[in-house]
Amino acid sequence: MPDAQAGHEKTLTALLPAMAGADLIYGLGMLESGVTFSLSQLVMDNEIAYMVKEVVKGIALNDESMATEAIKRAGSHGNFVEIEHTFKHMREQSKPQLIDRRKRETWASAGEKDYEQRAREKALSILKNHKPEPLPAEVLSGLSSIVRQAEKELLEKKQ
Repeated sequence: MPDAQAGHEKTLTALLPAMAGADLIYGLGMLESGVTFSLSQLVMDNEIAYMVKEVVKGIALNDESMATEAIKRAGSHGNFVEIEHTFKHMREQSKPQLIDRRKRETWASAGEKDYEQRAREKALSILKNHKPEPLPAEVLSGLSSIVRQAEKELLEKKQ
C-alpha cells in the first residue's frame, strides 16, 4: 500500500543514485519489490521523480542567489521578510502538484485528504480525461517497421 514508508523509500532510492549521476529512476508505481503495482504510487513516484530532478539541477551560485547584499542590509539581527530580495525569491522551491503544504486548518477544511488519496484521485482523473498526443507519422512508421520485422523473424523461426 502506498504510505509514508513507501514514499520515504522511493525518495531515497531515487535521490541517492540521481545525486551520484544516474539518469534513470526505476520502479515507478511498484511496491513489494515489484510484486504489486499501484496507480496511486505511480502518480506519487512521478512527483518524487520531479522533485529529485529539481534537487539534482542544483542551485545557481551568483550574487543574486547568494543574497550577500540582502544579508548585509538585514544585518545579524535584521528582518529578512522586509527586504525586497526575500519577496522576489521566497517561492523558489519545487512546486509539487500533490504534496500539500497548506496550514492544517486549510487542509482540514478542504477534506483532510492524505497524499495517497490525492494521488488516487489524480490517477483516476488521468485515466478518465487524458488525451495523448498522437505520435508523429515518422515514429509510427518506424514502430510499424519494427513490428513487421519481428513478425517476419517469428514466422521464419516457426518454419
